[in-house]
Amino acid sequence: MADLLEQGAAFLDDRRHAHLTRTVTYERGVDSVDLAATVGRTVFEQADESGFIRKVESRDFLVRRADLVLGGNETLPKPGDRVREPDGSTVQVYEVMAPGGEPPFRYSDPYRKVLRIHAKLVATEGA
Repeated sequence: MADLLEQGAAFLDDRRHAHLTRTVTYERGVDSVDLAATVGRTVFEQADESGFIRKVESRDFLVRRADLVLGGNETLPKPGDRVREPDGSTVQVYEVMAPGGEPPFRYSDPYRKVLRIHAKLVATEGA
């Protein structure tokens, strides 16, 4: 018997992918790929050296794992990769990273089909 929860998750991911995405460009060195991404955010909490809790927000890009293909190979996000997001007449450039030793991505579903990539704005081009 088929896993009904996995089928339901696939159905919802198809709707997200079809109706809640925008095209971004994912880059690693000279390799790049255009991806349909849902934009989100994650708030990380970190204690500083004085023990105070500091909140850091990342821009997140939810993409299908199978779509992240660089140099002909399916790959996973790495710190230092770039995501270019068009914004009207400008392009926002984000670097893949997460604060405080957190991983630069996590799986967004229990079936490991959707990646939530954490990134930080590092440049605006075309302003």
